[in-house]
Amino acid sequence: MGAERPEGAAPKGRLRVYLGAAPGVGKTFAMLAEARRRASRGTDVVVGLVETHGRARTAELLEGLEVVPRRTLVHRGTTFTEFDAEALIRRHPRVACVDELAHTNVPGSRNVKRWQDVEEVLEAGIDVISTVNIQHLESLHDVVQEITGAPQRETIPDEVVRRADQVELVDMAPEALRRRLAHGNVYGPEQIDAALANYFRVGNLTALRELALLWVAGKVEDQLDRYRAEHGIAGPWETHERVVVALTGGPEGDTLIRRAARIAGRSRAADLLAVHVTRSDGLSRVDPARLTRQRDLIESMGGTYHQVVGDDVAHALIDFARGVNATQLVLGASRRGRLAQMLSPGVGVTTIALSGPIDVLVITHKEAGKGLSQAGRAVLPFRRRAAGWALALLGLPALTGVLYAARGTLALPADILMFLLMVVVVALTGGMLPAVTAALVGFGLLNYLFAPPFHALGVARLQNVLALAVYVLVAVMVSAVVDLAARRTREAARAGADAQMLFTLAGHVLRGDAALPTLLERLRETFGLDAVTLLERVPGLRPVAGDRSDPRAWRVVATAGEPAATACPDQAGSDVEVGEDLVLALSGRLLDAADRRVVEAFAAQAAVALRQERLAEEAERARPLEEADKMRTALLAAVSHDLRTPLASAKAAVDSLRGDIRWTRDDYDALVDTAQESLDRLDRLIANLLDMSRLQAGALGLATRPIGLEEVMPRVIADLGPERERVLEEISDELPEVVADPALLERVLVNLVSNALKYSPEGEKVLVTASSYGRYAEIRVVDRGPGIPAVQHDLVFLPFQRLGDRGDHTGVGLGLALARGLTEAMGGTLLPEETPGGGLTMILTLPISSRAGGV
Repeated sequence: MGAERPEGAAPKGRLRVYLGAAPGVGKTFAMLAEARRRASRGTDVVVGLVETHGRARTAELLEGLEVVPRRTLVHRGTTFTEFDAEALIRRHPRVACVDELAHTNVPGSRNVKRWQDVEEVLEAGIDVISTVNIQHLESLHDVVQEITGAPQRETIPDEVVRRADQVELVDMAPEALRRRLAHGNVYGPEQIDAALANYFRVGNLTALRELALLWVAGKVEDQLDRYRAEHGIAGPWETHERVVVALTGGPEGDTLIRRAARIAGRSRAADLLAVHVTRSDGLSRVDPARLTRQRDLIESMGGTYHQVVGDDVAHALIDFARGVNATQLVLGASRRGRLAQMLSPGVGVTTIALSGPIDVLVITHKEAGKGLSQAGRAVLPFRRRAAGWALALLGLPALTGVLYAARGTLALPADILMFLLMVVVVALTGGMLPAVTAALVGFGLLNYLFAPPFHALGVARLQNVLALAVYVLVAVMVSAVVDLAARRTREAARAGADAQMLFTLAGHVLRGDAALPTLLERLRETFGLDAVTLLERVPGLRPVAGDRSDPRAWRVVATAGEPAATACPDQAGSDVEVGEDLVLALSGRLLDAADRRVVEAFAAQAAVALRQERLAEEAERARPLEEADKMRTALLAAVSHDLRTPLASAKAAVDSLRGDIRWTRDDYDALVDTAQESLDRLDRLIANLLDMSRLQAGALGLATRPIGLEEVMPRVIADLGPERERVLEEISDELPEVVADPALLERVLVNLVSNALKYSPEGEKVLVTASSYGRYAEIRVVDRGPGIPAVQHDLVFLPFQRLGDRGDHTGVGLGLALARGLTEAMGGTLLPEETPGGGLTMILTLPISSRAGGV
């Protein structure tokens, strides 16, 4: 499809796609409306294929438009009709409407997918208007299935839709789409209830709508980037604020991040990005632990962290800022001293000069002008420096003696080359300072002993003066280069070792092995330490002078090695502060500055691991408390509310029977029935309360097992008494079994149906239906009562709640609070939903038994 078009061929047609979040939002309607608009302007428009799905308003828009006849295909004895691309190409209109771009053609068609048919139409130079739903995009297939529980058999590659010249989102609020569905404007009446109960839930539609908006936003951003590239627009376009903060890894980074976050916070929907420029040779002098903490800080503020490579920091920053379409770039004031700033402009000044339309903000901080830290510089070990000085002080005299003995045999250039060789050897061994010293001393010896006039400081010949001067210059330059190479070699080896250790640490974290003992043991083994201990200041104690030496102010959180490193920081051989209250204490060999940077990275990860462990422990401790609180709430609701009404009714009936009034037989029977009904109700409530009390105390285990709903519903309806006639139960015997406690499930359903009966108008029946999707089954209790506003759905599960606080109802507090508590105890959920056309629907969701045949 990327091949060049033959010379003289008609230009390829343009594709316009109407994208929707779900069926029924109006994609086909919008496509046909566009077709009619173009036809009214005189454009040759035909309909290649449109699926009306029985929607009258869609069919009305087809009137007056030319429709290309479909192709008839027979597959396995059944006749199908498909889009006829060949007929459309022969007709060759200016614009064609082809619905459902992701459709899979019947076997035996020319192409497998309809979008492939459309590609042929486009190649013929015909513009195409088409439609597609977000759930059909290949990249979102698994996401949509996870959200809706419904697999999508027809998919289309994202790239096909991305290549479209225009993608227009057809949007509709979930509530509006559900109303359209309930009114029969999307599916037939027999499909409405199932669609509302499953795919077209408010949550599902909201999630699909978000996916569609995000996908279209990405498409729009791609179009903007492509437009800027095609027109050579290098500068940023301020479509929205994007603030970039440059981090050096220095101590001023925290200040810069917070300032940049405040700048981004002043603009709605602004992006915050942090960038760190590393050298292309990988030899960084930054503190990795500090950079890790700053990365955590930027991410905690909703920003993103980026790392780029470049030897020229200013150019790398500007290239990154332009690449992300930044509008503001935040830099810190230079930490270099005044002399260094006078000698070179520095990163800040150079960045401002290169910034163009990007605003550059230079933020002052406490470290400005204090000079760069020397801690990160590589220094040759003492033994090598000592060997270099020994060669300079002892090797030069020895070389001088040998050359002096052969003065008549060797000329001055040969002597100069031998001294130059000695200077290089000294530089390789001891670094630049001994080598420069050797070069200067060698110059004096060559001048005094080997350049005529001998044994005098003067030089007779101009060429000898030039040779000696070049010797000194070359010796110093070679010494500098050799010293730099030696330093870089050592730094590279050190950086490689550090990178390997950090890579190992990252691998442990990604594999989930970042528990404190594992991290500390890895640190101890890596650096050959005797013991490593993480110390924490005793909670409640504020940092005071001298507490670092007081063991009573600290406690051991975790340790590796025997014995423990220390009981307080000052007793350790060395320590690394992780925060105000955490210190990593090390015993064994002392660490140099380079080792300490890697140890700080380990320490930062140890603090993260400790925080994760404690959060997990808190969550584990909170879980039983939360469950107990749910049970306690249900118990209090029952005792304080729903027990009162039946008790009062029974007491009033009994008091009336014991009075002096002579009741007729009918009145007597009515009072007895009232008392019996109230006492039966009390019996059910007390049984619920006793079971919940035992469950809360751990004395009652859930007896969950696979059970069919057809076994439970007869007992539920029988338990409703005279109200059973108002219940319409439509549950298929073919539904899979659910996992539940039969007794608790019965009580939950009794509470739900009883509550629905209370609020249903006289003569209206309560509908109980069930369906399955994925790994769950749904039981829906539907009433046609006054309903409850969506914002108050959660309130109905709280105690003391009545629907509008009117009438003599006992309230929805106990029944629903108790039902939700029992449902969650069985591993299910209970949620309210508006009944289309008015009323309330309670949705009870339970897991399906694994023996249900993989439903």
